[in-house]
Amino acid sequence: MVYLSSCSTNMLTMSVKEPALVDIPNDVKKVGIINRSLPGEKTEKLDDADKILSLEGKDFDKNGAERMINGCFNELIAMEVYDEIKIIEDSTLRSPGLGVYPASLTWEEVERLCNDNGVDIIYVLSFYDTDTKAEYHSSKEGSVGIGDLAVPVIKHHATVYTNIKSGWRIYDPVNKLILDEFISHQSVVSKGSGINPLKAVEAIKGRTEAVMEASSYLGIAYAQRILPYYIRVRRDYYVKGSNNFKIGKRRAQTGDWDGAAEMWEKELDSPKRKVAGRACYNMAIINEINGDLDAALEWASKSYTDYRIKKALDYVNILKYRINQRAVLEQQ
Repeated sequence: MVYLSSCSTNMLTMSVKEPALVDIPNDVKKVGIINRSLPGEKTEKLDDADKILSLEGKDFDKNGAERMINGCFNELIAMEVYDEIKIIEDSTLRSPGLGVYPASLTWEEVERLCNDNGVDIIYVLSFYDTDTKAEYHSSKEGSVGIGDLAVPVIKHHATVYTNIKSGWRIYDPVNKLILDEFISHQSVVSKGSGINPLKAVEAIKGRTEAVMEASSYLGIAYAQRILPYYIRVRRDYYVKGSNNFKIGKRRAQTGDWDGAAEMWEKELDSPKRKVAGRACYNMAIINEINGDLDAALEWASKSYTDYRIKKALDYVNILKYRINQRAVLEQQ
């Protein structure tokens, strides 16, 4: 945990478990993954021209999309969430190309794909596109002597920016729901230098593989959207009001939260209403730390309703949200 302090409170941060970003029905056991990102025949020539103008090879996007598909496929296998995962080849599915997010598939198409391949839902890479921009500048790198002359050495530096754009959808034919629509942008920067601009560009080694690796990682990250995840949250707790609060502060700073709670409990019956209210608030904090959200909510509510600790009302709403999220987690 991390601690910061203010006049009457310290701040701590802790990890909180959040529900998965994408909620997959529990009865889904078999999944298909489809690459729809290849451009259709009508747009293929235009798409190829775009690749030439943006310094990309003919199969650059095709290979990148395949790496993204494989990244998602391998991660889903490693997660052991589904009984069966397969990559489905279907030449009839195409995208407009040029990074355009295509219209969603019809439910007739989705049902056909699922029935023909024996899967419950399908992940579709709807589009994949890369835009590339090259920039260069020159600089003086000392000089060399030629006879009595000092000739400056000019070095050229090239930077290539590659932006990876992709879009996914997950289709559930039984409930006729698109379970997720997700667009991502990822930038890959490559640098090189040489005696002239061409040599500087040629010196950029590994750009293609860097883009391929980034595409694979994006596929992995997309697969993980069906898993719960952790975030860091901040909480304030009271450290002033009595000697017991001061002792509790020092114990909390050493990580002895149960020891801190012993000090706070002693102030629950304090004749000073502000001190008692702060003690109730801190008891809510220790219960949240220990994972008892219901008890935390009771203490926070008491702090606000019985002692008018204003900060407690915001905390009540936070805890209600966490309890709702817990219910979602239990269903996933």
